[in-house]
Amino acid sequence: MAFISVFDVLGPNMIGPSSSHTAGACSIAYLAQKMAPGPIASAEFTLYGSFARTYQGHGTDRALLGGIMGFATDDRRIPDSFSIAREKGLSYHFSVNREEDEIHPNTADIRMTTTDGKTLTVRGESLGGGKVRITRINQVDVDFSGEYSTLIVIHYDKPGVVAHITKCLSEKNVNIAFMKLFREAKGQTAYSIVESDGRLPEDIPGYIQKNPYVRDVMLVQT
Repeated sequence: MAFISVFDVLGPNMIGPSSSHTAGACSIAYLAQKMAPGPIASAEFTLYGSFARTYQGHGTDRALLGGIMGFATDDRRIPDSFSIAREKGLSYHFSVNREEDEIHPNTADIRMTTTDGKTLTVRGESLGGGKVRITRINQVDVDFSGEYSTLIVIHYDKPGVVAHITKCLSEKNVNIAFMKLFREAKGQTAYSIVESDGRLPEDIPGYIQKNPYVRDVMLVQT
C-alpha cells in the first residue's frame, strides 16, 4: 500500500481556491517559464478537459499567467495577474480545446515567445494536491515532475551523446536521481532529462554544450 503524506492531502501553500486548478496550473507555468530561452514577450495558453470548463471560476487563468511571470503558488500577486501582465507589457491569450478528450483532464499547453522571437511550447498536467508533470516539449513527449532540479538536454540522437552528458555530470559530482531519454524518432531530435537529488551546478550547461550534437540545454532548479 502506497504511503500518502499529510502534505499530499492538504496540498501546498497556495493562493486558492483549488490545489489542482489553481496551484497546479501555477506550477506548470512556473516550470515552463524556467525553460524559456529568454525573457517572455507573449504567452498563449490552450486549456483542455476540466481546465477548459472551469478555468475562470477556479482562477486557473490567473494562476497560469502568474506562473509565467515567475510567481510561486503562494504568491499573493496571483489574483492581480492580469493587471500586472499589462503593466509589464506581457501579451497573453487563452483558448480552450473541448474536442480532444484522450488527454488528462487538467492539461494546459503553453506557447511562449521571447523578446527576440524564439518560441517554446510546453504541455503540463495537474495531478492533484498541487503536484504536476511536464509531458511534452516542442511536440516531443517527455515526463518529469519538477520536484527535483532538472537538466533538459536537446540533442541529435547520435551515439556517444548520452555518455558525454553523464561524463560531464560525474565530473561535477552530480548525483543522478532519474535519467530518461525521449526522442521524435531514431536519429532525430532527442531530449535527455536528468533529475538530481541536489541543486545542479549553474555552469553545467556550458560543459554539456561542447558536444557538437547538443543543440540546447535547459536548467530548471528547485
